[in-house]
Amino acid sequence: MNIILKVVTDIPILIVIVTFIVSIIYCIKSYIYTNKNLKIFLGFISNFKKNDLNFRFKEIDEWMCANPYVAAIWLEFKNTLVFSESVALKGKDNSVTYKEVSSTVQNIQTTIDPLYFFNEETLVTSKFNNKFIQTIPTILTGFGPLFTFLNIAIAFGKMDFSTQEKTISSVSGLMSSMQTAALVSVIAVGSSLIYLMVERLSYQALCNIPLAKCKNFVSQLFDNISSEKFLLELLKETKIQNNSISNVITAMPEHFKIAMNSGIASNLVPYLENLIFGINQMNKNIKEIAKNSKSDDVDDLF
Repeated sequence: MNIILKVVTDIPILIVIVTFIVSIIYCIKSYIYTNKNLKIFLGFISNFKKNDLNFRFKEIDEWMCANPYVAAIWLEFKNTLVFSESVALKGKDNSVTYKEVSSTVQNIQTTIDPLYFFNEETLVTSKFNNKFIQTIPTILTGFGPLFTFLNIAIAFGKMDFSTQEKTISSVSGLMSSMQTAALVSVIAVGSSLIYLMVERLSYQALCNIPLAKCKNFVSQLFDNISSEKFLLELLKETKIQNNSISNVITAMPEHFKIAMNSGIASNLVPYLENLIFGINQMNKNIKEIAKNSKSDDVDDLF
Protein backbone atom coordinates (compact mmCIF):
# COMPACT_ATOMS: atom_id res chain seq x y z
CA MET A 1 0.00 0.00 0.00
CA ASN A 2 2.84 2.35 0.84
CA ILE A 3 4.47 1.57 -2.50
CA ILE A 4 1.25 2.41 -4.37
CA LEU A 5 0.90 5.62 -2.39
CA LYS A 6 4.45 6.62 -3.26
CA VAL A 7 3.81 5.86 -6.92
CA VAL A 8 0.75 8.10 -6.91
CA THR A 9 2.36 10.96 -5.01
CA ASP A 10 5.99 10.93 -6.17
CA ILE A 11 6.55 13.16 -9.20
CA PRO A 12 9.64 11.35 -10.63
CA ILE A 13 7.78 8.03 -10.62
CA LEU A 14 4.77 9.66 -12.32
CA ILE A 15 7.08 11.11 -14.97
CA VAL A 16 8.53 7.66 -15.71
CA ILE A 17 5.09 6.02 -15.89
CA VAL A 18 3.56 8.76 -18.08
CA THR A 19 6.56 8.64 -20.43
CA PHE A 20 6.22 4.86 -20.67
CA ILE A 21 2.47 4.97 -21.44
CA VAL A 22 2.76 7.79 -24.02
CA SER A 23 5.65 6.02 -25.74
CA ILE A 24 3.75 2.74 -25.94
CA ILE A 25 0.72 4.52 -27.44
CA TYR A 26 2.84 6.37 -30.02
CA CYS A 27 4.71 3.21 -30.96
CA ILE A 28 1.61 1.06 -31.42
CA LYS A 29 -0.21 3.85 -33.28
CA SER A 30 2.71 4.26 -35.71
CA TYR A 31 2.93 0.52 -36.34
CA ILE A 32 -0.82 0.22 -36.91
CA TYR A 33 -0.68 3.08 -39.44
CA THR A 34 2.19 1.37 -41.26
CA ASN A 35 0.44 -2.00 -41.16
CA LYS A 36 -2.70 -0.51 -42.70
CA ASN A 37 -0.83 1.06 -45.62
CA LEU A 38 1.30 -2.02 -46.22
CA LYS A 39 -1.84 -4.16 -46.44
CA ILE A 40 -3.37 -1.71 -48.93
CA PHE A 41 -0.20 -1.81 -51.03
CA LEU A 42 0.02 -5.59 -50.79
CA GLY A 43 -3.65 -6.01 -51.73
CA PHE A 44 -3.12 -3.92 -54.87
CA ILE A 45 0.08 -5.45 -56.25
CA SER A 46 -1.11 -9.00 -55.51
CA ASN A 47 -3.74 -8.55 -58.25
CA PHE A 48 -1.06 -8.34 -60.95
CA LYS A 49 1.06 -10.94 -62.67
CA LYS A 50 4.33 -10.57 -64.50
CA ASN A 51 2.74 -11.22 -67.91
CA ASP A 52 0.09 -8.53 -67.32
CA LEU A 53 2.49 -5.63 -66.83
CA ASN A 54 2.69 -4.61 -70.49
CA PHE A 55 -1.08 -4.27 -70.71
CA ARG A 56 -1.88 -2.95 -67.21
CA PHE A 57 1.11 -0.72 -66.54
CA LYS A 58 -0.98 2.44 -66.86
CA GLU A 59 -3.29 1.14 -64.14
CA ILE A 60 -0.34 0.47 -61.82
CA ASP A 61 1.24 3.84 -62.56
CA GLU A 62 -1.96 5.80 -61.84
CA TRP A 63 -2.60 3.99 -58.54
CA MET A 64 0.99 4.33 -57.35
CA CYS A 65 1.15 8.04 -58.17
CA ALA A 66 -2.18 8.64 -56.40
CA ASN A 67 -1.11 6.83 -53.22
CA PRO A 68 0.99 9.22 -51.09
CA TYR A 69 2.45 6.34 -49.09
CA VAL A 70 4.40 4.93 -52.08
CA ALA A 71 4.22 7.76 -54.66
CA ALA A 72 7.75 9.08 -54.08
CA ILE A 73 9.24 5.58 -54.08
CA TRP A 74 7.39 4.66 -57.28
CA LEU A 75 8.52 7.77 -59.18
CA GLU A 76 12.16 6.92 -58.47
CA PHE A 77 11.67 3.24 -59.27
CA LYS A 78 9.84 3.98 -62.55
CA ASN A 79 12.96 5.65 -63.97
CA THR A 80 14.79 2.30 -63.84
CA LEU A 81 12.16 0.34 -65.79
CA VAL A 82 12.93 -1.16 -69.20
CA PHE A 83 9.91 -1.69 -71.43
CA SER A 84 9.65 -4.47 -73.98
CA GLU A 85 9.84 -2.96 -77.47
CA SER A 86 9.04 -4.67 -80.77
CA VAL A 87 9.60 -3.85 -84.44
CA ALA A 88 7.31 -4.60 -87.37
CA LEU A 89 8.84 -6.78 -90.08
CA LYS A 90 7.18 -7.38 -93.46
CA GLY A 91 7.70 -10.73 -95.11
CA LYS A 92 7.94 -11.61 -98.79
CA ASP A 93 4.20 -12.21 -98.95
CA ASN A 94 3.58 -8.73 -97.40
CA SER A 95 2.62 -10.34 -94.08
CA VAL A 96 3.59 -8.26 -91.04
CA THR A 97 5.28 -9.92 -88.06
CA TYR A 98 6.57 -8.38 -84.83
CA LYS A 99 9.98 -9.14 -83.37
CA GLU A 100 11.26 -8.14 -79.93
CA VAL A 101 14.18 -5.74 -79.84
CA SER A 102 15.98 -7.87 -77.26
CA SER A 103 15.68 -11.59 -76.78
CA THR A 104 15.96 -11.22 -73.00
CA VAL A 105 13.53 -8.32 -72.51
CA GLN A 106 10.05 -9.76 -72.93
CA ASN A 107 8.27 -7.97 -70.07
CA ILE A 108 8.79 -4.80 -68.08
CA GLN A 109 12.10 -5.17 -66.28
CA THR A 110 14.26 -3.00 -64.07
CA THR A 111 17.96 -2.27 -64.25
CA ILE A 112 18.17 -1.97 -60.44
CA ASP A 113 16.99 -4.46 -57.83
CA PRO A 114 13.41 -3.52 -56.80
CA LEU A 115 14.34 -4.09 -53.15
CA TYR A 116 16.67 -1.12 -53.40
CA PHE A 117 13.53 1.04 -53.51
CA PHE A 118 10.92 -1.09 -51.75
CA ASN A 119 12.65 -1.99 -48.51
CA GLU A 120 12.31 -1.60 -44.76
CA GLU A 121 13.61 1.95 -44.70
CA THR A 122 11.37 3.32 -47.48
CA LEU A 123 8.19 1.42 -46.62
CA VAL A 124 8.36 1.32 -42.81
CA THR A 125 10.92 3.25 -40.79
CA SER A 126 10.74 6.44 -42.88
CA LYS A 127 6.99 6.74 -42.30
CA PHE A 128 7.32 7.66 -38.61
CA ASN A 129 9.92 8.88 -36.15
CA ASN A 130 11.74 5.58 -35.86
CA LYS A 131 14.79 7.05 -34.13
CA PHE A 132 12.60 8.39 -31.34
CA ILE A 133 10.91 5.01 -30.91
CA GLN A 134 14.27 3.28 -30.67
CA THR A 135 15.54 5.88 -28.19
CA ILE A 136 12.65 5.47 -25.71
CA PRO A 137 14.26 2.52 -23.81
CA THR A 138 17.42 4.58 -23.29
CA ILE A 139 15.35 7.52 -22.06
CA LEU A 140 13.40 5.35 -19.61
CA THR A 141 16.56 3.71 -18.34
CA GLY A 142 18.23 7.11 -17.97
CA PHE A 143 15.33 8.37 -15.84
CA GLY A 144 16.28 5.78 -13.19
CA PRO A 145 19.71 7.08 -12.14
CA LEU A 146 18.67 10.67 -12.86
CA PHE A 147 15.79 10.73 -10.40
CA THR A 148 17.60 8.42 -7.99
CA PHE A 149 20.54 10.78 -7.52
CA LEU A 150 18.18 13.76 -7.58
CA ASN A 151 16.19 12.32 -4.66
CA ILE A 152 19.39 11.50 -2.79
CA ALA A 153 20.72 15.02 -3.35
CA ILE A 154 17.47 16.56 -2.10
CA ALA A 155 17.43 14.24 0.92
CA PHE A 156 21.03 15.15 1.85
CA GLY A 157 20.13 18.80 1.45
CA LYS A 158 17.42 18.42 4.09
CA MET A 159 19.75 16.86 6.70
CA ASP A 160 19.81 18.75 10.02
CA PHE A 161 22.15 17.67 12.84
CA SER A 162 21.53 20.62 15.14
CA THR A 163 19.56 18.60 17.70
CA GLN A 164 19.03 14.96 18.43
CA GLU A 165 15.36 15.06 17.40
CA LYS A 166 16.16 16.78 14.12
CA THR A 167 18.96 14.33 13.49
CA ILE A 168 16.64 11.36 13.98
CA SER A 169 14.00 13.01 11.76
CA SER A 170 16.58 13.79 9.06
CA VAL A 171 17.88 10.21 9.03
CA SER A 172 14.32 8.91 8.81
CA GLY A 173 13.61 11.22 5.85
CA LEU A 174 16.85 10.16 4.20
CA MET A 175 15.88 6.49 4.45
CA SER A 176 12.47 7.28 2.99
CA SER A 177 14.06 9.23 0.12
CA MET A 178 16.51 6.37 -0.52
CA GLN A 179 13.59 3.96 -0.77
CA THR A 180 11.81 6.24 -3.26
CA ALA A 181 15.02 6.70 -5.24
CA ALA A 182 15.51 2.94 -5.48
CA LEU A 183 11.86 2.52 -6.49
CA VAL A 184 12.29 5.05 -9.33
CA SER A 185 15.23 3.08 -10.71
CA VAL A 186 13.32 -0.20 -10.53
CA ILE A 187 10.26 1.25 -12.27
CA ALA A 188 12.41 2.97 -14.92
CA VAL A 189 14.39 -0.17 -15.79
CA GLY A 190 11.27 -2.35 -15.64
CA SER A 191 9.30 -0.04 -17.93
CA SER A 192 12.23 0.03 -20.36
CA LEU A 193 12.29 -3.78 -20.54
CA ILE A 194 8.51 -3.97 -20.98
CA TYR A 195 8.65 -1.34 -23.71
CA LEU A 196 11.37 -3.23 -25.57
CA MET A 197 9.36 -6.46 -25.48
CA VAL A 198 6.12 -4.81 -26.62
CA GLU A 199 7.86 -2.78 -29.34
CA ARG A 200 9.71 -5.76 -30.82
CA LEU A 201 6.66 -8.04 -30.84
CA SER A 202 4.46 -5.29 -32.31
CA TYR A 203 7.00 -4.48 -35.02
CA GLN A 204 7.30 -8.11 -36.03
CA ALA A 205 3.55 -8.67 -36.21
CA LEU A 206 2.42 -5.33 -37.67
CA CYS A 207 5.34 -4.29 -39.87
CA ASN A 208 7.88 -6.99 -40.58
CA ILE A 209 5.50 -9.73 -41.74
CA PRO A 210 3.51 -7.62 -44.27
CA LEU A 211 6.76 -5.94 -45.37
CA ALA A 212 8.27 -9.33 -46.25
CA LYS A 213 5.17 -10.17 -48.33
CA CYS A 214 5.34 -6.83 -50.15
CA LYS A 215 9.01 -7.29 -50.98
CA ASN A 216 8.34 -10.80 -52.23
CA PHE A 217 5.54 -9.68 -54.55
CA VAL A 218 7.53 -6.76 -55.95
CA SER A 219 10.54 -8.99 -56.62
CA GLN A 220 8.36 -11.49 -58.47
CA LEU A 221 6.56 -8.79 -60.44
CA PHE A 222 9.63 -7.05 -61.86
CA ASP A 223 12.58 -9.01 -63.19
CA ASN A 224 16.00 -7.51 -62.66
CA ILE A 225 18.32 -7.03 -65.62
CA SER A 226 21.62 -5.21 -65.48
CA SER A 227 21.96 -2.19 -67.74
CA GLU A 228 25.21 -3.60 -69.18
CA LYS A 229 23.49 -6.81 -70.20
CA PHE A 230 20.61 -4.95 -71.79
CA LEU A 231 22.97 -2.70 -73.79
CA LEU A 232 24.88 -5.79 -74.96
CA GLU A 233 21.64 -7.33 -76.20
CA LEU A 234 20.76 -4.15 -78.05
CA LEU A 235 24.23 -4.12 -79.62
CA LYS A 236 23.76 -7.67 -80.89
CA GLU A 237 20.36 -6.86 -82.35
CA THR A 238 21.76 -3.70 -83.99
CA LYS A 239 24.52 -5.71 -85.67
CA ILE A 240 21.96 -8.18 -87.01
CA GLN A 241 19.81 -5.36 -88.37
CA ASN A 242 22.83 -3.62 -89.94
CA ASN A 243 23.77 -6.86 -91.66
CA SER A 244 20.26 -7.22 -93.04
CA ILE A 245 20.28 -3.61 -94.28
CA SER A 246 23.64 -4.17 -96.00
CA ASN A 247 22.28 -7.21 -97.80
CA VAL A 248 19.26 -5.24 -98.95
CA ILE A 249 21.40 -2.36 -100.26
CA THR A 250 23.69 -4.79 -102.11
CA ALA A 251 20.75 -6.49 -103.82
CA MET A 252 18.93 -3.22 -104.58
CA PRO A 253 20.42 -2.58 -108.12
CA GLU A 254 19.52 -6.06 -109.31
CA HIS A 255 16.02 -5.74 -107.90
CA PHE A 256 15.68 -2.30 -109.52
CA LYS A 257 16.72 -3.71 -112.90
CA ILE A 258 14.23 -6.54 -112.60
CA ALA A 259 11.52 -4.12 -111.57
CA MET A 260 12.27 -1.79 -114.53
CA ASN A 261 12.25 -4.64 -117.04
CA SER A 262 9.06 -5.97 -115.57
CA GLY A 263 7.45 -2.52 -115.65
CA ILE A 264 8.45 -1.88 -119.27
CA ALA A 265 7.34 -5.32 -120.36
CA SER A 266 4.02 -5.12 -118.60
CA ASN A 267 3.10 -1.48 -119.24
CA LEU A 268 5.12 0.31 -121.95
CA VAL A 269 5.28 -2.47 -124.59
CA PRO A 270 1.47 -3.03 -124.74
CA TYR A 271 1.00 0.74 -124.94
CA LEU A 272 3.43 1.07 -127.91
CA GLU A 273 1.85 -1.90 -129.65
CA ASN A 274 -1.56 -0.31 -129.34
CA LEU A 275 -0.16 3.00 -130.60
CA ILE A 276 1.44 1.36 -133.68
CA PHE A 277 -1.71 -0.63 -134.32
CA GLY A 278 -3.75 2.59 -134.19
CA ILE A 279 -1.41 4.37 -136.65
CA ASN A 280 -1.55 1.42 -139.07
CA GLN A 281 -5.32 1.40 -138.89
CA MET A 282 -5.46 5.15 -139.55
CA ASN A 283 -3.08 4.78 -142.51
CA LYS A 284 -5.18 1.96 -143.91
CA ASN A 285 -8.37 3.97 -143.58
CA ILE A 286 -6.83 7.00 -145.29
CA LYS A 287 -5.68 4.86 -148.18
CA GLU A 288 -9.10 3.35 -148.58
CA ILE A 289 -10.70 6.78 -148.59
CA ALA A 290 -8.18 7.99 -151.15
CA LYS A 291 -8.77 4.95 -153.36
CA ASN A 292 -12.50 5.36 -153.31
CA SER A 293 -12.39 9.11 -154.06
CA LYS A 294 -9.58 8.76 -156.67
CA SER A 295 -8.21 12.08 -155.58
CA ASP A 296 -4.84 13.13 -156.92
CA ASP A 297 -4.31 15.43 -153.98
CA VAL A 298 -4.41 12.52 -151.61
CA ASP A 299 -1.99 10.55 -153.81
CA ASP A 300 0.35 13.53 -153.86
CA LEU A 301 0.09 13.77 -150.09
CA PHE A 302 1.32 10.20 -149.64
